[in-house]
Amino acid sequence: MNQTALAEYLESHPRMIGVLFSASLLLMQAGTVLACCGDTTNGP
Repeated sequence: MNQTALAEYLESHPRMIGVLFSASLLLMQAGTVLACCGDTTNGP
């Protein structure tokens, strides 16, 4: 899907802009939580 097709799709379905924005915020927050708490233990 190229940029023009995506722009046309979002123009036809304006609610999807909000859905994609919310999904991106959720993924950014989940990435932050996983980076914070994903500790590794070296050694025995």
